[in-house]
Amino acid sequence: MMSVRGRSLAGVCWLFLTGITTVISVMLLVSVVTVMVAKGGAVLTWEFLSQPSRAFGAEGGIRSQIMGTLILALGAGLVSLPIALGTALYQSEYLALRFQSIVMRFIYALNGVPTILFGLFGYLVFGLYLGLGISWLSGVLILAMMILPTLVVSIREAIESIPSQYREAGLALGMTSPQLIRAVIVPHSFHGTVTGLLLGLARAAGETAAILFTATAFSGVDMPRSFNEPVTTLQTHILVLSQEAVNSSATSAVWGAALMLMVLVFCFSLGAFAIRSRFRIEV
Repeated sequence: MMSVRGRSLAGVCWLFLTGITTVISVMLLVSVVTVMVAKGGAVLTWEFLSQPSRAFGAEGGIRSQIMGTLILALGAGLVSLPIALGTALYQSEYLALRFQSIVMRFIYALNGVPTILFGLFGYLVFGLYLGLGISWLSGVLILAMMILPTLVVSIREAIESIPSQYREAGLALGMTSPQLIRAVIVPHSFHGTVTGLLLGLARAAGETAAILFTATAFSGVDMPRSFNEPVTTLQTHILVLSQEAVNSSATSAVWGAALMLMVLVFCFSLGAFAIRSRFRIEV
């Protein structure tokens, strides 16, 4: 049996270790942000954001890359949201309990698939078999598959957090199951839906491997005019220029694009955090 003094010493050691790991984590994040701002802050001007790129991306701005990134991320969110909402509702309201765990295992397994395998699957199925080719639509579809588990888990957790009294009150009023879903379940799980969507958008905006096979061109592309045209994105822009940069202007463009990508991902992630924190405070 550990003495009181021994327990106190163990508590102090545990507090010290957890404090050190927290400080390291914060310092790593601050270091990344500091380097990005220091390297890319001077480049991130309105001209850089609003002009198209030139000289294979080494000169000009990143307007096309920003639009391509947003097209893929927002498109993936629009495609995956109704599927995720329907999946979460069916699981929680209709599916037998023993099958719910099986479905969730498949969803977690989907979330663990390497992104490059998603890219190969999208290229073979959407690009070749369905004839979409290297296009933004192929990229949207494959990114929708990738962020689907995030949305399903977030919505399902929000549904499970709804107090049972709400369901009981709806049933006492004679509501049918569809009416209960429409009037009680969906409105009270709205925060989880938005949180999952923003987290999914943050992941979609940062993915590179999957869209390399399905959606992107490296340069010479502006706004797509049809469903079967590729886009250029911040991710591929950074990848290509970082490997092929031979002058200072290209290096500056890399840091500027990296900072812009970080800002986009942070905005989506912080938005999700703010919505979840506000809901917890209200509850």
